[in-house]
Amino acid sequence: MNTPTMRVLSLIPPMTQLNTPYPSTAYITGFLRSRGVDAVQADLALALVLKLFSPAGLESVRSHALAQAESERTASVHAFLDQFARYRATIGLVIAFLQGRDSTLAHRIAARELLPEGPRFAALEVYVDAALSEEGGDPLAWAFGALGVQDKARHIATLYLNDLADVLRDAVDARFAFVRYAESLASSQPTFEPMAAALAAPFTLVDEVLHTLTLATLSQHKPDLVLLSVPFPGALYAALRIAQTIKAQNPHITIALGGGFVNTELRELAEPRVFDFVDFVTLDSGERPLLALMEYLQRKRSKQRLVRTFVREEETVRYINFVEPEVPFEEVGTPTWDGLPLDRYLSLLDMLNPMHRLWSDGRWNKLTVAHGCYWKKCSFCDVSLDYISRYETASAATLADRIEAIVNETGQTGFHFVDEAAPPKALKALADELISRQLPISWWGNIRFEKTFSPELCQLLADSGCIAMSGGLEVASDRLLTLMKKGVTVEQVARVTKGFSDAGILVHAYLMYGFPTQTVQDTVDALEYVRQLFENGCIQSGFFHRFSCTVHSPVGLDPAAYGIELIPLPPVTFAKNDIGFIDPSGVDHDALGVGLRKAIYNYMHGIGLDEDVRAWFSHLPGKVPKPTVGRNRIAKALASVG
Repeated sequence: MNTPTMRVLSLIPPMTQLNTPYPSTAYITGFLRSRGVDAVQADLALALVLKLFSPAGLESVRSHALAQAESERTASVHAFLDQFARYRATIGLVIAFLQGRDSTLAHRIAARELLPEGPRFAALEVYVDAALSEEGGDPLAWAFGALGVQDKARHIATLYLNDLADVLRDAVDARFAFVRYAESLASSQPTFEPMAAALAAPFTLVDEVLHTLTLATLSQHKPDLVLLSVPFPGALYAALRIAQTIKAQNPHITIALGGGFVNTELRELAEPRVFDFVDFVTLDSGERPLLALMEYLQRKRSKQRLVRTFVREEETVRYINFVEPEVPFEEVGTPTWDGLPLDRYLSLLDMLNPMHRLWSDGRWNKLTVAHGCYWKKCSFCDVSLDYISRYETASAATLADRIEAIVNETGQTGFHFVDEAAPPKALKALADELISRQLPISWWGNIRFEKTFSPELCQLLADSGCIAMSGGLEVASDRLLTLMKKGVTVEQVARVTKGFSDAGILVHAYLMYGFPTQTVQDTVDALEYVRQLFENGCIQSGFFHRFSCTVHSPVGLDPAAYGIELIPLPPVTFAKNDIGFIDPSGVDHDALGVGLRKAIYNYMHGIGLDEDVRAWFSHLPGKVPKPTVGRNRIAKALASVG
């Protein structure tokens, strides 16, 4: 008997990225096609932005803004209304420029005469620290130089869009943001109540546009099964709005929900109302659960043989996990971007941090070198979950075949390897394969700064096309690195990063503050190490983020081992991830964070590298302890190599 064909539509819901498609649908569509399935995909995040940020879209925004009482209008809304004619006349030009379709417009944008400027442009005046402000002139000259017209223009155009996003937030939908859209309704939200209330409310303009786009997408593709990939909390609200529209239009279409947010925060899902919108919720890697689900829908297996899937039965949520082997990483197929409008993505330049700009600037083909993490020991990481704990590799030949296929399909040779920590052995083999095939690509990714990355390996990776590497230094303290089980020391990180830098590869360090038992002294010493890493040319970029305890990490699973006490969570039926804790050290990490962020910003621009690091904490009450780290510790560590 012939099995009826099934069309599967994978959707990227708002909001994810604007410069390149989020890769989850490309991965699953490529996999399904490798199995002979009629699979298609669409990016409603990009489509929504392009509809809203158009002359007609801005007309609608203006109508909403004019309906506000004047006393309720923010500075952003006032600026928008005052300069509306200029916004309407330039929005199409700006979008075309950011899509790379009108590069000569850069000169007019960079001159700051063409575009209206709202409150976001005040940031330009505070970019320059006291050490630079004495130079006078253009505050962006230090960042882009005399010849960086394209970059400068893209940064100005991005500020312009951010101004308009603020207007949408203030006049149309208070939850709107380019990435964190309605995030508070989903992130670590113990109950579904806030989300349910938002979904029951009348449509905002944003909802109306998304509703129209969803109907058009259904009409175009006529799917039997829709997959909603939700990588972040800020994509769930729109995903459920999409599902709401689908159910109202055609309740016979099956909807499945999955993705990174689901895999981390909905593992204990017990809220039946979620299934008013979707039919199934799957966990972890989607290949095996999806094959099982499709066989169930085609009546080729029973419901009891679903894999890692939540369903609703008699108003009760049930988790079904018939254990079957995972689809090997070697056999997941090649991602495909077929069907996505690759020429319509927006190359933004939001942050001047050289590594962060790679995330938003340019369209990168996303690819995974290995599934999971080969180290899987870091105490702050979700090492108990599948996306970290299950480590699998593919051969270098297979990876190179995938790269060649993607280049042939997209015509673009830039790759972002999205591994949690790309393994050095696999990277070496891939580099050799790329060089052997004379396959010229540019690529960047994330690693552990481990000693296997010798200067020779760093040079090999550079020869194969590596342009940038990021890695977690976290708290630059050997005591805390040991407590974190990072498996590295500060001096080792210095040697490894110097090897990458000497090979011409940009190095970015992920830095952390507020880890359990971290003292003020630890923080001061860590910043001194970071200062020396910049001073000695080991790293060129860095970012400090505040430690967050998650329920799936070793810290969350065994807090006593890290000297903290967890704050009990309320009963959870919906999302569960972040968890508060009590650290007996009593350190004001928020106050320290102000100094850390200011320091790293200046270090990236070569400022303040000769200053005592205590100067960055001058806003703190009381005396800041002197660093216990010698001022030449990193230089000596580098000199001792050999």
